[in-house]
Amino acid sequence: MKKGLYVLLVVILSLSVLGLAACKKKEEEPTAKGEEKIRVALYVNGTLGDKAFFDSADRGMKQAEEEFGIYTKTIEGSYDQANWEPDLAQLAEGDWDIIIAGTWQLRELVEELAPKHPDKTWVMYDDSVDYSMGNLDNVYSILYAQNEGSFLVGALAAMITSSDMPKANPEKVIGFLGGMDISVINDFKVGYIQGAMYIEPEVKVLVSYAGLFNDPGKGKELVLAQYEQGSDIAFNVAAETGLGLLDAAKDKDRYAIGVDSDQYLLFEETDPAKADNIVTSMMKNVDNSLYRAIKLYLDGELPVGQAEVLGIRNGGVGVADNENYQKIVPAEFRDKIKELEEKIISGEIQVDTVF
Repeated sequence: MKKGLYVLLVVILSLSVLGLAACKKKEEEPTAKGEEKIRVALYVNGTLGDKAFFDSADRGMKQAEEEFGIYTKTIEGSYDQANWEPDLAQLAEGDWDIIIAGTWQLRELVEELAPKHPDKTWVMYDDSVDYSMGNLDNVYSILYAQNEGSFLVGALAAMITSSDMPKANPEKVIGFLGGMDISVINDFKVGYIQGAMYIEPEVKVLVSYAGLFNDPGKGKELVLAQYEQGSDIAFNVAAETGLGLLDAAKDKDRYAIGVDSDQYLLFEETDPAKADNIVTSMMKNVDNSLYRAIKLYLDGELPVGQAEVLGIRNGGVGVADNENYQKIVPAEFRDKIKELEEKIISGEIQVDTVF
């Protein structure tokens, strides 16, 4: 009799443990679309911590998860290209409703994998798949008019270098740091140069390419050389490498322009001396664009099978208007930037592009 009771208790306890485990698993692993939570994966072909492009994408995911009650996960693939194909292939086999992948370096992989997994919605950002290939009706592509935002900060840089602001020198020289000599970076460059020339035709623009996006030391070295050549302000378009530009501006006490995220706010508390030199940032609002894409998907309005270009008009790009910008930049310069924004939106100013 005692033995029988003992066996019964063991069975009950075992069932209880299994039940708790099942409940815990259910909580930790949201179910697929149509049952509980929509599942969205962001694949980063680099690492978080750049305080710019990839961090902005991750912020968009977190905002969507918090506001829409979905399940999101950001996967870091590192800068080793050998990881990208197996990582994305594994994600494609997983229980995801939306897979988000960005930068031109992942375009061909998305073009290859998306047709094999038509049950998934793919979001390509900062580039577009080639829809003429066919079978890409489940891919939505996001492009950014970074040339428009860069026109604005180029105009600002020209105004600053031509001014009597405390850290401006008599020479009309500004700097540009690109991560790599590729189309998307050069789209920033042509807008930046055009905006600068619009304000001051005699301005000289020093251009340097680091050749990679994850070496702050290299970025600092290149921008220190620009400052030595007379530049009093430089524009960071180099992701993690560009953090070295901000270090160089701090060391030389010169002006800097951030990129993608509001880089003044990112350093305001942790390194105020560095933050003080960041007059503004050219906002490439990756976070807003991914949040918007997920919202459109949930509303059944995501325009899959096509690409959209997000510019000044629809909040895709812009100039960071923070307390430092208000404090450092003269009111007439800020007013001029607003005027140029309106002229770009109206079409009065046509900004050059490499695309």
